Amino acid sequence: MFVATSLAMLVAVTIPPWLALREAGQQAYRAEADLALGYANDIVRRADDTEKQALAGIGLLERSGHPPCSDASQALMRLIDLTSIYIQAVGHVEDGVLVCSSMGDDPVPLGSLAFRSSTGVTLHARVPLGNDVKSPLLGFQKGNFAALIHRDLPLDTWTAVPDVSLAMMHLEFSRNGKPVTHRGHVDPGWLPRLGDRNQVTVVTGGYLVALVRSRQFPTAGIAAVPVSYLDRRTGGLAWRFVPAGAIAGLALALAIFLVARQQLSLASAVRQGLRRNEFFLAYQPIVELATGRWVGVEALLRWRRSNGEMIGPDLFIPVAERTGTITKLTERVVELVHRDVGGFLAHHPAFHIALNLSAADLNSPRTKILLDKLLADAGAAPSNLIVEMTERALLNVSTAKPVIADLRAGGIEVAVDDFGTGYSSLSYLESFDVDFLKIDRAFTEAIGTRSPTDQVVHHIIAMAQTMQLRIIAEGVETEAQAEYLLARGVQFAQGWRFAKAMPWNEFRTAFEERGFGSPRVAANH
Repeated sequence: MFVATSLAMLVAVTIPPWLALREAGQQAYRAEADLALGYANDIVRRADDTEKQALAGIGLLERSGHPPCSDASQALMRLIDLTSIYIQAVGHVEDGVLVCSSMGDDPVPLGSLAFRSSTGVTLHARVPLGNDVKSPLLGFQKGNFAALIHRDLPLDTWTAVPDVSLAMMHLEFSRNGKPVTHRGHVDPGWLPRLGDRNQVTVVTGGYLVALVRSRQFPTAGIAAVPVSYLDRRTGGLAWRFVPAGAIAGLALALAIFLVARQQLSLASAVRQGLRRNEFFLAYQPIVELATGRWVGVEALLRWRRSNGEMIGPDLFIPVAERTGTITKLTERVVELVHRDVGGFLAHHPAFHIALNLSAADLNSPRTKILLDKLLADAGAAPSNLIVEMTERALLNVSTAKPVIADLRAGGIEVAVDDFGTGYSSLSYLESFDVDFLKIDRAFTEAIGTRSPTDQVVHHIIAMAQTMQLRIIAEGVETEAQAEYLLARGVQFAQGWRFAKAMPWNEFRTAFEERGFGSPRVAANH
């Protein structure tokens, strides 16, 4: 009996701390691996965005039909340069020299270090700038056009770990282990660890290394966190888990284990937030600039966790997109709109609500069914809805185009959101039939500042008017901005100059106090 009791006590004292220490190591590895994978995925995303924008700009020049280096061609080069985030310059190539570009007529040799990929793209790994042999520029060439980018753009990401190593590798040009661009220590033996997988994490040579393959280009992103951070995190967790397990025994150790497992990742927290109904909507009025009438609202998803913490959409939306939860968020938005708005739309047929759709929503024919059900349940008309989507959501033309066509055929209008902040705005806009173009707040804020971005607003407005699109300007905060936009033919705006985003009851009260009644539908302008 004594032996059995002693053995039970020994088990109660020793097993729980061992379990706690093991769990601390696993959690530490998962946390550091997720951190490294996040950095590597960000490198891939930035590299993909950069190459897409470069190739899209080249494609626009190829399709223009302008004679090389003509005034019209160089004007288009400058427009592409101005409306692009990543491109430093774009121009015409002859015999390995950029003979003219958005920078002017001064020739720029592209350098001898060049590789041609299986996709027909030539990568100029080091474009010299005069006598600068350590040029920071990369060149992407296709046909007779090339775009120059800064080589550090894919690595321009914030890291919580100060001495993390980052690299962008080309899978066809980096067999010798040399990266296209890197920061910190990069081991030539890391890339083969990826094999045929899309992503992998390994501990090797004193680093926890994350490798992620691009799904669109023959490139990979690498992030390496020193093992010392893993050891430090393990030690920190162990100091919390092991003493409690030794003191409280197996039951308490198990409880600690379960509590530790409940330290959910943000992706798990999003799913939990859906189950707990932690998401809600704020509604920001859309104003007709000429009359000041509130003609609609944009439904903006917000998240307040059970502990009162507010999580911004710039954090949870990308996570939901990566983990496939975004369609569930869209469904919740539709539920909340129906709950909040009720029969308002049926009594205001000229009023619209703008809903944001993701790339996943545009890949699913169920989206139209979901929106049709909302209209039927609310007793509303298709003209009561506008769906908004970012340029990123439009990248998969083959799947997005039929969904957009189906929405528009049913009377639901479509807006391109955050225009000009990513990819090749011109080429993607030409691929779709849409009704509205929304000017991103970054460009609205630049109005009157005499910065280069200030000039972009003028080009965007002219472009939209040429394509006969109605325009909504976001982030309007001053009367001067509103007057500038109105004078140039912009029809609609939203921003703090008119009203902040607010709960539906607040909006309804403000709407009625202003005596707007039933405003004209924006689509008729």
